[in-house]
Amino acid sequence: MRILCTNDDGIHAPGIKVNEEIARQLSDDVWIVAPELDQSGVSHSLSLNDPLRLREIDDRHFAVHGTPTDCVIMGSRHVLPGWPDVVISGVNKGRNVAEDVVYSGTIAGALEGTILGLPSFALSQEFGGRENRNKPMWDVARAYGADIIRKVMKLGVPHDTVININFPACRPEEVKGIAVARQGKRNQGFLRIDGREDGRGNPYYWIGFQAFEKIDPPGEGTDLAALDDNYVSVTPLRLDRTDVMFAEELKTLF
Repeated sequence: MRILCTNDDGIHAPGIKVNEEIARQLSDDVWIVAPELDQSGVSHSLSLNDPLRLREIDDRHFAVHGTPTDCVIMGSRHVLPGWPDVVISGVNKGRNVAEDVVYSGTIAGALEGTILGLPSFALSQEFGGRENRNKPMWDVARAYGADIIRKVMKLGVPHDTVININFPACRPEEVKGIAVARQGKRNQGFLRIDGREDGRGNPYYWIGFQAFEKIDPPGEGTDLAALDDNYVSVTPLRLDRTDVMFAEELKTLF
């Protein structure tokens, strides 16, 4: 089984090394094709107006000056000696749940694999608060990642479905189990604009995240609730975003 690994945090991020460790528990035919630079939040963007620069770092490790989507396309159609059997994207530093799945380059890398007809997995490690941002508990992903992928692969991944896996911020022995969860929804307002001035007094801005008090507990059965309760969250996401029920209502109008 040939595995293509990518991420959005970049070729030198700790999470891509954890990804490779997980992949090597499943196969000895593992290839790493990841962005040259951090591509967090780029979603499913594709480089059409800029050339893709490819750099071989060492055996079966390549950096692409582009997005996670570019990496999966470049890896499967150019770098690898043959078509991959599986795509694993991550392990992202930080969870990808609720609305994160819309912005996430990690999810996008796996989605591109799904578009290409490959079983694809997005892996993310929650770090549990800003104070732990630079020290995620990667051992949870190491302990559970390969076994979850192996079991899902044995069952079979449906076409047009990507498997989104999130690991809680705790020690492996504190994980309560695996929860198959639906995509949750946060309280609104977690994004903010941070305005600053450069050395010449000219304004510039960062999009950032603001801490806010949890008003309501996360919905039961959601990815958010699973992580809060120290469960590994497994959520199948579909490429087809059609709202079938509302489409039926629209048919009565036209």
